[in-house]
Amino acid sequence: MTEKHMSQNNNVVEALNDAPLGLFHFRAVLTAGLGFFTDAYDLFIIGAALSIIKTQWNLTTTQVSWVGSATLIATFLGAFLFGRLADIFGRKKLYGSEALIMTIGAILSAFSPNIWWLIGFRVLMGIGIGGDYPTSAVIMSEFSNTKDRGKTVGMVFSMQALGTIVGPVVAITLIGAGVPDSIAWRLMLGLGAIPALFVIYLRRTLPESPRYLAQVRGREADAAKSIRQYSGGLVAVEGGSSRVEKLTFGRFITNPKYLLMLLGTAGSWFVFDYAYYGNTISTSAILKLVSPHMTLIQSESLSLIIFAVAAVPGYILSFLSMDRIGHKRLQLIGFLFMGLMFLLIGVVPNVATSILPFMVLYGLSYFFAEFGPNTTTFVMAAELFPVSMRTTGHGMSAGIAKIGAFIGVFVFPILSRSLGLKGTLDITFAFSLVGMLLTLVLPEPARKSMESLSHQPDSSTPEIQTATTSA
Repeated sequence: MTEKHMSQNNNVVEALNDAPLGLFHFRAVLTAGLGFFTDAYDLFIIGAALSIIKTQWNLTTTQVSWVGSATLIATFLGAFLFGRLADIFGRKKLYGSEALIMTIGAILSAFSPNIWWLIGFRVLMGIGIGGDYPTSAVIMSEFSNTKDRGKTVGMVFSMQALGTIVGPVVAITLIGAGVPDSIAWRLMLGLGAIPALFVIYLRRTLPESPRYLAQVRGREADAAKSIRQYSGGLVAVEGGSSRVEKLTFGRFITNPKYLLMLLGTAGSWFVFDYAYYGNTISTSAILKLVSPHMTLIQSESLSLIIFAVAAVPGYILSFLSMDRIGHKRLQLIGFLFMGLMFLLIGVVPNVATSILPFMVLYGLSYFFAEFGPNTTTFVMAAELFPVSMRTTGHGMSAGIAKIGAFIGVFVFPILSRSLGLKGTLDITFAFSLVGMLLTLVLPEPARKSMESLSHQPDSSTPEIQTATTSA
């Protein structure tokens, strides 16, 4: 490794901010991202499974809503709990335990004897999924450099795309192979345990966040040694301190600046998740509303086409362009065009009853969702808060967002029966506009150091200076 390719600075934070994009970044992306693959599979496979379960167990509309949304309300608890604990005890001590909870929840869900046990096991799983949000997002943001932070954190979240594709593939394979319905849905749910087991192993190999060690614990030497070893010498630290004043939870939630950031991160994420999860988990049901005679395997095949053709390119383009376009700006663009697609479905005659034009507009809504707020809400909540409250802030944002997801999934079957598909999507358009307004209260984080964004002074200097980034 030549000298010009190394990051060598006075303290750990400067070294990480200036570090060139290296193999160790992508190792961290894989470690964190595999959890999000599992999260997405576990969250969205329930839509296909419910198509079978509701017939087998003769579920009412309200019971269907509870099964589909129970995991999401639990993610609220998991995100809050793990987010707070990771700031108190460290990222490393919590990392992997949430994957263990997901593993247990997936296995138990597959053996549910009735609806109430299924709801309970899905709640357990949701706690693990919720815990994965703040720990994975912040671990990645704290390993990232300033110039590429949106790309690397966005890549972690984009692993969700694979989970949304694998879910329909599993459903189609099981149904197409003639597996009995009573076994097929159990396999769909239980298979989520397999990637979760790999997550547990990988996350035990990841070191503690060097920023957390240096800035919160004051263990600069340990942090410098850790990141030098993990990066293979790419990140070297000459000396100096990067410790910052440690905020208490009380000071954090009473500080007007941080409350405004929480309003922007949690609020915009809440309205997005209402729209996104309400639609995604109910995609099979939505397609049945457009084409009532469609079979389950047909609806799952069309869902797969939507995710593969529209959603996946949106994820990829998002993390590739986010740092150039701007994280805040991309979120505004995504909200605007996602909302317009829902509005067009609702107001243009015959779109909601014609499968081809519906698929085009519905697919475009997914493209702009992934290109914009689905990725950016995750990223910005991991970079705007001070280090001692970073997982707390992200956990609060993700948790509140999942309340929106819970509401969206729970009310969608009810609204679609009373308002029809067009009326339901018109409401989603209104939520997209609210998301744009809430985004406006946030600063633009692209290519700025996290220390400058939180404006938190360290213990030795009057203010944190924005790190110089390389072109």
